[in-house]
Amino acid sequence: MESAGGRRFDLFLTAQEAYPAFEELFLSAQKEILASFRVFDPTTKLRSEAARRFGDTWADLITATLNRGVMISLVISDFDPVVRGDDHAFTTRCVRAMRDAATRSDHPSRLNVRAGMHPARAGLLPRLALLPGTLSKINAQLQGAKNRSDFEKILHDRPGLVPMVKWRGDTLVARKIPPPSLVPVTHHQKIAVFDEKLVYIGGLDLNERRYDTPEHDRPSDETWHDVQVIVDGPAAQEAAAHLRRFEAEVNGQPVGKTQHLLRTLSARRKFDLPFLAPKAVCRELAAAHADGVAQAQDLIYLETQFFRDRKLAKALAKRAKQNPKLTLIIVVPAAPEDVAFDDNPGSDAAYGEYLQAKCVDIVRDAFGARVFIGSPAQCRSEASDGRDTYFGAPLIYLHAKVAVFDDSHAIVCSANLNGRSLSWDTETGIATRTAAEAALVKSRCFTQWLGKDADPACFDASTACAAWAAQAAQNAKLPPEKRQGFILPYDVEAAKAFGFAVPGVPAEMV
Repeated sequence: MESAGGRRFDLFLTAQEAYPAFEELFLSAQKEILASFRVFDPTTKLRSEAARRFGDTWADLITATLNRGVMISLVISDFDPVVRGDDHAFTTRCVRAMRDAATRSDHPSRLNVRAGMHPARAGLLPRLALLPGTLSKINAQLQGAKNRSDFEKILHDRPGLVPMVKWRGDTLVARKIPPPSLVPVTHHQKIAVFDEKLVYIGGLDLNERRYDTPEHDRPSDETWHDVQVIVDGPAAQEAAAHLRRFEAEVNGQPVGKTQHLLRTLSARRKFDLPFLAPKAVCRELAAAHADGVAQAQDLIYLETQFFRDRKLAKALAKRAKQNPKLTLIIVVPAAPEDVAFDDNPGSDAAYGEYLQAKCVDIVRDAFGARVFIGSPAQCRSEASDGRDTYFGAPLIYLHAKVAVFDDSHAIVCSANLNGRSLSWDTETGIATRTAAEAALVKSRCFTQWLGKDADPACFDASTACAAWAAQAAQNAKLPPEKRQGFILPYDVEAAKAFGFAVPGVPAEMV
């Protein structure tokens, strides 16, 4: 682990670095752990030698932590049982596995784990408009069942379907009236607080899919680049307060103020009849990014899973015109995960690619040669007809959410640069407090993509954009095995060819 500045500020790239540190935080907790994750799978393997003394998986670590008398309160995000049925079933399994781990401990009552469904719901009119597709998705989840026992198992695994189906003899069918509810929002944060002293926060969830190494030498569909930090002091205290109250806040209670923690929060509308979208009640992460853009003088660096928010793209374009010295570097995956690895032909994936292409065009028109947009790929050759390879190499899937503004401050968070993360979903993040902290973020992220022997010009704010572009262009000409670092130019034409607009669907949906 590394630290910088006057407080503890430890930065971790990929789960190989972060998971052992996360395990250590559980091992050293004395009284209470508060946490909320989109994915928290207790069957995930333990990585540190200290944690493996208690077993092989996180379920064993949970049991051991409870045995020491530590209270654990964990919210695992739940998902729309219609549109995200597999995710809903997975959350159900994880919650039950956590409870099983608690029953094996000496203090099972010290675990409070629950599936956290965001309370926002689509209004009646959108539900009626989407009813044919909704019924089709419900019935698709019931396919394959041959008898009543099979149907009962489906409901056991997917309890959110219970009010949406009815028995017809020994067969389940989708219920048309009332129209099934739809949940457009999730809790997307990845945050844990230990004894109100330390906060673990960033973009990384917990399961085997998220495990990767800084070398990214795994099969392409197992790569997962992410960034997480551990911070102490007032930020941890605010994070603890947030975890105690965010479920009440998204249910309509007043939103508490923070000085150190950055959030996105939305709530269910009191009158939702015509609305698909929730009511945005806290957009601190959007404001922090906008403020960073407005104040930037030399270089903005963005590392994000999605670059789809046109408000942010337009703010970047405006700042580019105001400041002719300003340069911009953006690193994004070469393709979305579901497109690269699942060949998703759906309109949601296409709409996301359409929005990203629009945002890329906006910043390129404004910055011209002062912007570089890149994507990482492994340094080994592999042939494929799909978008899981890039310039003849397996792509590296990037999931991190990092922003660096000049050499003065940075943001590490759970929020992608899309409307969903900046307006709808529950998100949390932290801003650096000192130039030393910002320098640590910049140095680690830059070195990760450029390699340890990169041209020093890549790190100088006045020359970085051009130097990154030059290295990426050179890499694109070379066989993968001879490239320096992982960085390559981003191909927006692939996104344009795949994407299309979906009229009537809010941009925040993707």
